[in-house]
Amino acid sequence: MAAIGSRESVIQNLEDAGCEAEMIRDFLEWFEKGQQAKQLELLEHQREYLLGRVHMDERRISCLDYLIYQIQGKTVGKKKDKI
Repeated sequence: MAAIGSRESVIQNLEDAGCEAEMIRDFLEWFEKGQQAKQLELLEHQREYLLGRVHMDERRISCLDYLIYQIQGKTVGKKKDKI
């Protein structure tokens, strides 16, 4: 694994990226077999999974932002009525 770092650093990187033990094991097996295409496939799958989670969280944030907007709009409207 000289080209991509030590075995330990690669494992740590995969763990930090949220990869499960089974995926890490598969990644290392593909490395031992010289199957870079399979390694990339695993990494791309994990990336797509994480990106999907980001998009889901973005939608959730948008929902919260909308509620905040509605509440703040009502608060501003009440203040204007009192002036």
